[in-house]
Amino acid sequence: MSEVTRDELVLSYVRVRRALGYLGLLFPFLLILGGYLSESAVLPSVSDYYHSTMRDIFVGSLFAIGVFLISYKGHPLKDGEKLSDDIVATIAGLSAFGVAIFPNEGGTGHPESMSQMILGLKIAAVGHYISAIIFLGSLAYFCLVKFAKTALPHRRRIYRACGWFILLGGTLATVASYYKVYGTPAQSAFVVENRLVLWVEALGIWAFGISWLTKGKAEFSRVLPLLRHKPPNQKA
Repeated sequence: MSEVTRDELVLSYVRVRRALGYLGLLFPFLLILGGYLSESAVLPSVSDYYHSTMRDIFVGSLFAIGVFLISYKGHPLKDGEKLSDDIVATIAGLSAFGVAIFPNEGGTGHPESMSQMILGLKIAAVGHYISAIIFLGSLAYFCLVKFAKTALPHRRRIYRACGWFILLGGTLATVASYYKVYGTPAQSAFVVENRLVLWVEALGIWAFGISWLTKGKAEFSRVLPLLRHKPPNQKA
């Protein structure tokens, strides 16, 4: 592969990373703002927006993220690595589909999706949480392992901070969701009234967006000097 082709390939990855980053940053804002404007309420969790007027945004955004992740090939497998960028991104993308397809236990108590009709409300909710855990785990793996491994020190700190925030957000959301569903009435009310699940989920999603925007900026800064010095007869 020529240097020009490699640079153009890097630029395509930059666009994907930027798209993922901006989607991650905007996703919680769109749900919260749209839900408040349409229903005058901030829901207890990101996943609860599936059962609101923001369902199209919730499902559409997750599918967009999933498609971008599955289409992302990344760098080839290097010595000492067990999982390629392509495999990790594909796992993350498929799990994003799962989060969208399998609703959580909120809603009317009656089937609202094909997955709930086929599997039942409880099993569909289990599929939702398993997909969410895999999704966040894959994104954290990108930050802590893939991105941080070859990054400059200042960017490595950003990736690691984002990775730990993603894990922290996923862990706290799981604990808060448990108390929301299985806790005492007082514990459940505390989680719901303070929107604990929503904010820790948003924390992890924002960390995901920041990490991918940072990675895109790093790649672009590497290839930009080469693009500036291309011969006149080559396209930028």
